[in-house]
Amino acid sequence: MEQNHTTYSLLESIDSPKDIKNFNIDQLRQLCAEIRSYMIECCSVNPGHLGSSLGSVELIVGLHYVYDAPDDKLVFDVGHQAYAHKIITGRREAFRKNRMKGGISGFPKRSESEYDAFGAGHSSTSISAALGFAEAARQQGLSQKVVALIGDGSLTGGLALEGLNNAGASKTDLLVILNDNNISIDKNIGGLHDYLLRITTDPRYNKAKRHVWDSLGDNWFRRAIQKFVATTKSHLVRDSGGSLFQAMGLRYFGPIDGNDIAQVVTTLQKMKALGGPRILHALTKKGKGYAPAESDQTTWHAPGIFDPETGERIKSKNGVSRYQDVFGEVLLELARMNPKVVGITPAMASGCGMSLLCKEMPNRFYDVGIEEEHAVTFAAGLAAGGMKPFCNIYSSFSQRAYDQIFHDVALQDLPVVLCLDRGGLVGEDGATHHGCYDMSIYRSIPGTVIAVPRNEIELKDMMYSAMKAEKGPYIIRYPRGYGEGTDWQRHEFCEIETGKGETLLEGTRVAVISAGPVANRALEAATVIKEETGWNPSIYNIRYIKPLDASLMAHIAGTYDEVITMEDGTVLGGLRGAVAEYLSGLSAPLKVTGIGIPDRYIGQGTQEELRQECGLTSDEIYKVLKGLSEKKFKKN
Repeated sequence: MEQNHTTYSLLESIDSPKDIKNFNIDQLRQLCAEIRSYMIECCSVNPGHLGSSLGSVELIVGLHYVYDAPDDKLVFDVGHQAYAHKIITGRREAFRKNRMKGGISGFPKRSESEYDAFGAGHSSTSISAALGFAEAARQQGLSQKVVALIGDGSLTGGLALEGLNNAGASKTDLLVILNDNNISIDKNIGGLHDYLLRITTDPRYNKAKRHVWDSLGDNWFRRAIQKFVATTKSHLVRDSGGSLFQAMGLRYFGPIDGNDIAQVVTTLQKMKALGGPRILHALTKKGKGYAPAESDQTTWHAPGIFDPETGERIKSKNGVSRYQDVFGEVLLELARMNPKVVGITPAMASGCGMSLLCKEMPNRFYDVGIEEEHAVTFAAGLAAGGMKPFCNIYSSFSQRAYDQIFHDVALQDLPVVLCLDRGGLVGEDGATHHGCYDMSIYRSIPGTVIAVPRNEIELKDMMYSAMKAEKGPYIIRYPRGYGEGTDWQRHEFCEIETGKGETLLEGTRVAVISAGPVANRALEAATVIKEETGWNPSIYNIRYIKPLDASLMAHIAGTYDEVITMEDGTVLGGLRGAVAEYLSGLSAPLKVTGIGIPDRYIGQGTQEELRQECGLTSDEIYKVLKGLSEKKFKKN
């Protein structure tokens, strides 16, 4: 689809936030409309996180209008809501290549712009980071203001609550803006969400709130706020009016209409004059201003390519299943087989495929919100109580739950199945989201099983095998995106012996040990080499990073001259580390060369571009094997 370039009379005149300082409210309102239109235009052909950013336009324009970034620090949470920020801070044209290889990041990034005060790819970090900025300013006698912008979904994360608790106790000058749109990726759940909903819907509270905000602009503003805080809590029967935040030591204001630029600006001007830790509750609509995104907020969180005029999404027609869909269907099938099987997700039900279980068996499905640590320990409790929990967490997010995986699951040998979605190179989300480190991180934990399927059938069988396991953690890690096109739905369940690899191609002199779908690329490359030269290496699908196949490793140690490992993970500590350590223990004098993700951060780009960069495509693997055949292993 070709991109039509619309003319934007106000937006095209803005190269920095300074250019909006003299705008009147009508101009700001027009600017917000133009930013939305520009986002839709760009994201229709270059996909991104659209819904959240559409809903936060007025908040971001208002912040840049009232505050003086980069001297004042604006700290975003996650960054899904930050597109308007990027567009008006000198990156308007660069936004057309948002999330592309060589383009700008989809998230705030300190190295990209002085306006990006703090990097934000994972949730719930903004309050703690902003408090750090505020304390640094106080220590140095600086007059800068600090604002944290956090969504209601991110507020469920433990780190956010820890930050709020510490901010309230510190008495530091910090403004937290709660961008409340009642949804994260999927619909928000949990006690904190219900609490925020009561605040925003209680008629008695809103009557008192309207009285207070009607008084804005009067000389007795501060007195009215203090009276409101003191009286509202005590007169309402239900717990509303921000008493949770008050109990933490933060002064609570709101809710306001976060999509009304006039109210946003007026409120922020008043809030800027106040001191101490305070929280402003702003109500916004995810997908604001674009009807398809407003009506289906989950889908339009990140909709892919679409027609901006009709809202029709351009879907892949290749007929190959995505790994997340395989996981979802297999989990439901296992739950039908075994009444002890339950599913747990930290706010990724649709993203990981668990929405199928939610729909058919809601009593055996748990969405705990953005709480990875809680998800793992909750799963451990379920397992200790006799259930069989499948806990699905994106690989990079699982890093937050390392202690829980170690202390609460592994140390107690509890049969928790951890399904790490988005293992390896995820693509356009870049360094914050690549699942490069899971194999090396968890391989060091005693008793842990790490299974790496090379296709959809192996994922299905490994999930079945994990259900039968009596100890844990049993980790299954698989990539984002489409599988190999196997007929996995017709495949009957088959238990795979833990720590048992397979031979894909017999050869001589060189053993290629592969993990995950890269084994298929290695097989493709070796097959071509065999046709061209008459020589080929042996290709092994190791299946389990831990435990390694002892008999296979002994065979390799006594048969080959050289070993090459291939993995969609960091070569430091992952499969290469496991193989080299094992062979060293056998005193096998073999050179072990690792092909995988190098010891540096990988930026954004398509998965295919990044795999080529890291040497993980069949063409790049072919070059390595071709070089070996030409140097050492020509047919006699």
